[in-house]
Amino acid sequence: MQEYLYWYVALINSIGFSLMYIDKRRAIKKTWRISERQLFLAALLGGSIGSILGMYVFRHKTKHWYFVYGLPVLLIIQVILIILLKQY
Repeated sequence: MQEYLYWYVALINSIGFSLMYIDKRRAIKKTWRISERQLFLAALLGGSIGSILGMYVFRHKTKHWYFVYGLPVLLIIQVILIILLKQY
């Protein structure tokens, strides 16, 4: 079971990272964009590390305070939840 969790976390973080890349490319080309709700959803589902890395690697959404502060807050909440769940 724990092995599946590791694969899930790796996959969802890869998705979060990729979504930031794809949305940045679409922003440059001025084409259809990925909604901010979908970007946050990937982070909320466990991809906060990948989303944060993608945000800074691709310099995407770094001027939006709700991404700059919101994604790290999500990461902190996820880490706290993992710590609490490991105790049980």
